[in-house]
Amino acid sequence: MGKDRFKLIAAVYLMLIKDGKILMLRRCNTGYEDGNYSLVAGHVDEGESFKEAIVREAKEESGIEIELEDVDVVHIMHRVALGRISIFLTAKKWNGEIKNMEPEKCDDLSWFDSNNLPENTIPYIRKAIESYRKGISYSED
Repeated sequence: MGKDRFKLIAAVYLMLIKDGKILMLRRCNTGYEDGNYSLVAGHVDEGESFKEAIVREAKEESGIEIELEDVDVVHIMHRVALGRISIFLTAKKWNGEIKNMEPEKCDDLSWFDSNNLPENTIPYIRKAIESYRKGISYSED
């Protein structure tokens, strides 16, 4: 019988950028980082690619439609202590009007200057955005 392998939990994050601003959401009523800013994000479902997961999450959380061919991976973060792999993606274009589709989990969905993120940005999210801006494709947290 083979040895059980260590498994990482995968999550995807959307760095949606327009005119130098990045779309961020403020979490609420989730029990995790409530009151702090993050990105449109979610866990990857079994059998789903990273790109498919972020296309689904973008629709569920912000009401926009993104085509798979318009999505690029821009940063990977291994969150070592938590056993997580966070994949940050961006979209060249999207269809639809951005709106908060989950007001029970998000009390603000706004554009912020990517050089001046809100003070209450989740630290690993801030690190990923800063890494992306510097062209760093991989980090650990």
